[in-house]
Amino acid sequence: MASLSHYFLCVTILCVMVLHPMSCYGECHDSDHIYKQLFVFGDSLFDPGNNQYLETGITSTYNYYPYGITYFNHPTGRATDGRVVPDFIAKFAKLNYPLPFLKPGAVFTHGAGFASAGASALGLNANVMNLAEQISNFKKLAATMQQILGPDVARKILMKSVYLISIGGNDYFIFNTRNKNSSLSNKVEYTGSVMGNIVLALEELYAIGARRFAFQDVGPLGCQPMSTQINPETEGECEEKYLTHARLHNKFLRIALEELKNDLPRFKYAVFDYYKALGDRIENPTKYGFKYGDVGCCGTGEYNGRNCGGGGPGGVEFNLCSDPNEYLFFDGGHTTERANEQLAQLLWDGPPHVTGPYNVKKLFEP
Repeated sequence: MASLSHYFLCVTILCVMVLHPMSCYGECHDSDHIYKQLFVFGDSLFDPGNNQYLETGITSTYNYYPYGITYFNHPTGRATDGRVVPDFIAKFAKLNYPLPFLKPGAVFTHGAGFASAGASALGLNANVMNLAEQISNFKKLAATMQQILGPDVARKILMKSVYLISIGGNDYFIFNTRNKNSSLSNKVEYTGSVMGNIVLALEELYAIGARRFAFQDVGPLGCQPMSTQINPETEGECEEKYLTHARLHNKFLRIALEELKNDLPRFKYAVFDYYKALGDRIENPTKYGFKYGDVGCCGTGEYNGRNCGGGGPGGVEFNLCSDPNEYLFFDGGHTTERANEQLAQLLWDGPPHVTGPYNVKKLFEP
């Protein structure tokens, strides 16, 4: 039977958010769950639905049919037909699904999701929660935990928790849209700026108490259905300008994380080779149980690369497949729930050449 102090700590964590009103969504079951939490940062690949609560008043495409049709049976703000990768990571870790930090009335007993669709490391989209604002909001949560639980308990939670991050893709889409004829040196310089902001964010999290970081690197941006439709002259082929930036980013990311590990005591990290894992599924979908790897289940155009859902009355008409499980991509840039589960499994317990030097399962170990 749980001790009185254990029970009190569970209740305290359930009610920890005084500055951000929330409603309870789970219970503490044992001491491991008290300290083991999952905090998620990034863009639409990891967003659990924050954008539907933004004060900017923008309309979230992912809050309309047919998003959410397979698992939740209604849209949740997630950019897929069901669950996203962090949902599965939480499931594997025996935690509740990360709730959007901006959701009114939510209590974060097992962590929180700060990711925001459209977010970038450089803060290029003023209408969403970019990386710096996500870190700022996390600081508010951490400060309240320290105030209610005391610095020692709060720090133990922060040090044992895992910080899951996917960011960068939007930075490169925006850059290449605005700079169609950029040189390799321009791309290298820009990638350095993106990485500088990511490193700054990691250092801020570390200063608060974070020690265990997990990254999904940038995928093959130029081979997504929305990318292969951009240039009419090369429609159906991967856009090399996006692939170049993705490869640069992933190389810089691993260098930066290794340097942080050498400079910061007890800093641990995992990097999932999303670029290769997704790329192989695009090229060889049947190998992984998919019928289609280069076309979205939902959208418009030859590859369904654009305009899935998006706005209720007056919205653009779109095609919708009969079975999302046959598709790697649900829309032009986001994978299906079935694909997300496969990718999350690799992030969770993949071998070192897929997710390394640690995987997320190992990061959660004492």
